[in-house]
Amino acid sequence: MKRPKFVGLFPSQFPGWGRDDKPVFHYKTATTKDGDHVLLDATRAAALFDTTCKGGVQKGCASLGVMLQKGKGVKKDSVRAMSLFDRSCTAGAMEGCTSLGTLYNEGAGVPRDVPRAASLFQRGCDGKDLQACAKLGVLYASGEGVTQDVNRAATLLKQSCDTAAKVTFGCVGLGHLHWAGTGVVQNDSIGTEFIRSACRAYDQAGCFQLALAYESGRGVKQNYNRAAIHYRQACEDRIGEACFRLAALYDKGAGVQRSPDAAKEFRSQACNRGYPEACPKKKES
Repeated sequence: MKRPKFVGLFPSQFPGWGRDDKPVFHYKTATTKDGDHVLLDATRAAALFDTTCKGGVQKGCASLGVMLQKGKGVKKDSVRAMSLFDRSCTAGAMEGCTSLGTLYNEGAGVPRDVPRAASLFQRGCDGKDLQACAKLGVLYASGEGVTQDVNRAATLLKQSCDTAAKVTFGCVGLGHLHWAGTGVVQNDSIGTEFIRSACRAYDQAGCFQLALAYESGRGVKQNYNRAAIHYRQACEDRIGEACFRLAALYDKGAGVQRSPDAAKEFRSQACNRGYPEACPKKKES
């Protein structure tokens, strides 16, 4: 089977990149001002974040901003979200700085300004927000918005990954650096282990990358069955290319029982999930 082309390190090329932009408190739980933990639905969580924000808890403002930005539990309002990110960042809640930096990095509701994003990520990272460290590491790896520095990129990505509360896409990025030997020693096995750690932490973009490693035998013994398992995980998380690659395994009977019907179904899912290569070609008139 043809060795798959590995997806690039950087956000525009990497399926599922940065999906762990979650509220400071997971939407199914929240922490009251007194420190009590309560189970909530998204709507109730947003209401509590609103209350804590009005009470001066800036992390609550940052969390509410994330929910407003995504329309989780509350009507989507990007303008108010940005205002809350700015407010919480100014008041010293580093999560707000990171979220605001993400908007500028992606050009989401504001003109894209990567140098400004880098500055906000630096502020967040200096304040011990590991999400910010990981995102800043990506920018240093690519040289976008900052002077490229692969050694600094590796340090930042390692910093974000080597903790109990790891930032999973930082682990995936660090894995890619080890695969490439960029800023760190070239070692496919080490790279794949970092990526495996992201998958074990339920990061399906990491599982997609792990599937690529198993399909090609990069840093692990080639195993089409394991590749199929991880492609399925990532496909279920709406990563279109994972569905497409799983379809190819069903076409060939590699690691799974050959099934043209299953292949057709997964190609359809890939197309529906935004992977154009899987979509039927329009006939020329």
